Amino acid sequence: MQSYTIGQAARLLGVSPDTARRWADAGKVATHRDESGRRLIDGRDLAAFSVEVAQNGTDEDETSYTSARNAFPGIVTAVKLGDVAAQVEIQAGPHRLVSLLTREAVEELGLEVGMQATARVKSTSVHIDRV
Repeated sequence: MQSYTIGQAARLLGVSPDTARRWADAGKVATHRDESGRRLIDGRDLAAFSVEVAQNGTDEDETSYTSARNAFPGIVTAVKLGDVAAQVEIQAGPHRLVSLLTREAVEELGLEVGMQATARVKSTSVHIDRV
């Protein structure tokens, strides 16, 4: 399972690294240390926390601004596979994006809960890029 540094988690959550660090210090999201002592967050834990933050909001008053309006880097929070089609959910900061695509595409990208991905929106289509 992929793990994320505090800085990576902050970017995916759309907050500052200081905010992500405060949340980790407060026990809002579990962390562990790697062999070099860096604090990491497991992808599944970060995925669950990102959904919670989006649904319940935060006490922080921080907003992320960007000129890239059609690219949503985030974390995969759900993958539902059918025989032919699949549904992938990505939490990108406060935005929850859902894409319907082929099962083959999901398998080729190796998409699974907890991994980083970018949803790109063009008209009414959402395309998923693996990072």
